[in-house]
Amino acid sequence: MTTAKQKEAARKNIKGAQKVWRGMSHTAHARAQPEGRQRKRPASSGRGQYYHVEIRSKSEFITFRTQDVGALGGIERVAGKRSSGSWDTQKWLIAKGHAHVEHGKLIPDTEDAREVLDALGSKPVHVTGDRFKARPRRNVPESEKPTPAQRRARRTNIRKAQAARGSRQTTAASSGTRDA
Repeated sequence: MTTAKQKEAARKNIKGAQKVWRGMSHTAHARAQPEGRQRKRPASSGRGQYYHVEIRSKSEFITFRTQDVGALGGIERVAGKRSSGSWDTQKWLIAKGHAHVEHGKLIPDTEDAREVLDALGSKPVHVTGDRFKARPRRNVPESEKPTPAQRRARRTNIRKAQAARGSRQTTAASSGTRDA
């Protein structure tokens, strides 16, 4: 037999639980359930529209923003903001029309997807479903800059600019006008 005091305590507990439950989000409801109604991680089922290539752990960031790269809906960059205020790429979302999986490897089908996968610090490794993991590129310290690649690119750009300027001057000279 329950006493009046026990009944009152039970009523109070139920009211408190209901109040907490009403204040929870849909995601929090799913997480609070015992087994059976758990929220699946994105891309874990393999039935999504994108391949997720994780570069850095989600726990490094406090907030996220998704940016379309190139054409709409093809390749997206998920940028994360750290507690320090700096932003960095957390993962890449590559539409299934831009890449495919072959023997556990992500193979690009378009030039955009190829550029993204080539820019990573390592080849994406299959985790589960549509999820892959890769390392970010090495952070080059300022003391090592300009790198040989940066010096080559700068030389190439200067030559292009000189060639363009030279061709402009020759066309201006042939038409009788002077280029300033």
